[in-house]
Amino acid sequence: MQLAIVQKVLGLLLALFSFSMLLPIAVSIFYQEGATSPFINAFLVSLTTGIILWFPVRDKKKELRLRDGFLVVVLFWAVLGLFGALPIYLSDALNLSITDAVFESMSGLTTTGATVITGLDTLPKSLLFYRQQLQWLGGMGIIVLAVAILPMLGIGGMQLYKAETPGPVKDSKLTPRIAETAKALWYIYLGLTIACGIAYWLAGMEPFEAISHSFSTVAIGGFSTHDASLGYFQNDMIEIIAIIFMLLSGVNFALHFAALRKVSLKPYMFDSEFKAYLLLMLSVGIITVIYLHNSGVFPTWQEAFLSGFFHTVSIGTTTGFTTSEYFNWPGFLPVLLILMSFAGGCAGSTGGGMKVVRMLLLFKQAKRELLRLLHPNAEIRIKMGRKAIPERVIEAVWGFFAAYVGVYIFFLLLLMAAGLDQITAFSAVAACLNNLGPGLADVGANFQNIPDFPKWVLSVAMLMGRLEIFTLLILLTPEFWRR
Repeated sequence: MQLAIVQKVLGLLLALFSFSMLLPIAVSIFYQEGATSPFINAFLVSLTTGIILWFPVRDKKKELRLRDGFLVVVLFWAVLGLFGALPIYLSDALNLSITDAVFESMSGLTTTGATVITGLDTLPKSLLFYRQQLQWLGGMGIIVLAVAILPMLGIGGMQLYKAETPGPVKDSKLTPRIAETAKALWYIYLGLTIACGIAYWLAGMEPFEAISHSFSTVAIGGFSTHDASLGYFQNDMIEIIAIIFMLLSGVNFALHFAALRKVSLKPYMFDSEFKAYLLLMLSVGIITVIYLHNSGVFPTWQEAFLSGFFHTVSIGTTTGFTTSEYFNWPGFLPVLLILMSFAGGCAGSTGGGMKVVRMLLLFKQAKRELLRLLHPNAEIRIKMGRKAIPERVIEAVWGFFAAYVGVYIFFLLLLMAAGLDQITAFSAVAACLNNLGPGLADVGANFQNIPDFPKWVLSVAMLMGRLEIFTLLILLTPEFWRR
């Protein structure tokens, strides 16, 4: 373990992150709010700490190893959650505890969207912008952004990229150099954000609202500048735009890259995960629309159609926007939507959950086992499209699934032991581990009224979900720390 190199990278990344606190200062000055002091103080503390970490080891030149990459990623997201909470904690407009400030910060950076803040409509625009900005930075992963910059500092980025994006496709690169890969992903991410913001503006949002909501839409975060979320606008076109960009952001960004490079839709048409993703959204959307109409929640098919598909896509992609209190819908619908978030978006997207590709591979494996009962001696390969999937990948997916379920059960029991009822605990863990946001029962509207201990537990759950379980779990194994 090269702790000096880890310290150097951590210091550089924290110093880099501190500059993100300057934009809310500009927003405060523009709107003449006089709410700059929390951001100035937080900027100075973060920058100073980053320099203090970096300066003693500034001359270290060694390459990061894979173990170092895992440690940097986990430490950075944990430290980022703490330092990102400073402006929220220091704000006089909120008067939040350390626990609530860290919860809100971690929720933003992990693009979870769970909140402990009410009265959003009356908060300073600088603070509202900061929350949205946290989600936008966390959406593609600020580590990936740093990967594009670190080579200029003499630090290789491949180890960081692998640690940041674990999973069955983690070793695939869109371009020969990892820095170029990161830049390509960010160009697409930025392009989607700009397009989404312009679409919101043309649909009737003010420029500030359009920019803020484009940040959380493309990041699949779900934070809003209003307590009523997108329901505040009462605008069908805004909801349709949100559906389109949530769906696009839930797709593997490698597919967007391939489609743009080839100027063709074929990469989407031949991708098994993309087709499964659309089929899942369509199927659950139809069920939701029919149930909403037949149960009388919405009297017209038009209202049921728009609200049904909006919430299906929002919860299914783990965005978490709402236009009505879906957690009070009748029957099985709220639970169905929560369960959808376990699949989440596609691998390589800004979505949370276990990812559609893993659920698809689990389904194919189950199907193969059924066929083996009929044909015990047959050699049956699992394929994605025309490509056979190596058995090692199938084993990794099963291992990930087992770990995910185990972690979920552990957190669930921990919250119930802390006094939360079953439905609240079930949905709170699902909402945070899947980086979804809104839950059911006591955490349907917000997480404000649950005790401090569950909030710290859920903050860890958000971090684990953002790093896809293994990145953090591997640090808990004795083997990781052995020479």
